[in-house]
Amino acid sequence: MLTAAITSRSMRRVGSFGRLIPRPRAGVPPRGPVLGRGYDRPVVPFLLVLFGVVALVAGAGLLRRLGPRGRIGRILAATQVVEVGRAVALAAAGRARYVGVGGRLDAEEPWEDESGRPLVFRRSALERRDGSDWVPFEEDRRAVPFEVSGALERIAVDADALDEGLVVVTRESVGTAADLPDRVPPGTPAETPVRLRVEFLSAVDHALVLGVPTMTPAGPVMRPGLGRPLIVTTLEPAEAMRLLAEGRQGMTRAITGLLAGGLAAVAIGVVWAVADAAA
Repeated sequence: MLTAAITSRSMRRVGSFGRLIPRPRAGVPPRGPVLGRGYDRPVVPFLLVLFGVVALVAGAGLLRRLGPRGRIGRILAATQVVEVGRAVALAAAGRARYVGVGGRLDAEEPWEDESGRPLVFRRSALERRDGSDWVPFEEDRRAVPFEVSGALERIAVDADALDEGLVVVTRESVGTAADLPDRVPPGTPAETPVRLRVEFLSAVDHALVLGVPTMTPAGPVMRPGLGRPLIVTTLEPAEAMRLLAEGRQGMTRAITGLLAGGLAAVAIGVVWAVADAAA
């Protein structure tokens, strides 16, 4: 009886050890995915869009982990650079717009450092090693009014507002607490690593300044605004962004891959869904 039951129904084998699949009856359309494709077409674009959204969210999360330096890099990459004259015109018109201007830094009263450089801004910090971190214990800041000059126009820079947006090559020297016994915090072991970090701008530098041109009684000034900091760098934008990402190249590559892959997946999924709907 069992043999008769088996032989009375037409069956075929798929693969050497595949499952037995009954042939569809004549005139009855197959249910489920079409054999040979192995998927349900409407699901694929949805999965692509879902994957893309997850990748974009992950990339955005990593961007936030980069902290202020990562944000400065993103602003550098996205901000439009205009002529100094255009920035002056924006200030005069009272139009709040975040832009970049490039030119030579200049000041009426720069001061000379120990190397004879005419400085307009200098920031230094003494730091001691605490585990894997460097903790500042003494900071010094000095600035004079300065401006950035274009071909014909010039615009002042709000030096007092310059903080995390300073992007320059840092001069650094390293020693131990024994080298500065009268300046380290009391109780610091003599063998504790100590370093001096110095950042400066000089009157001979060419710089890129990002901010909101604002008119004041003293004239136009580049200031922070629209939720963005004042940024000054003496480096080319690409070089400045590499400096900001120093030590985190792996993370920045991962962010780039996640954002690019996420955007591509979302775009492909949307186009696929539209094409299926129109078919």
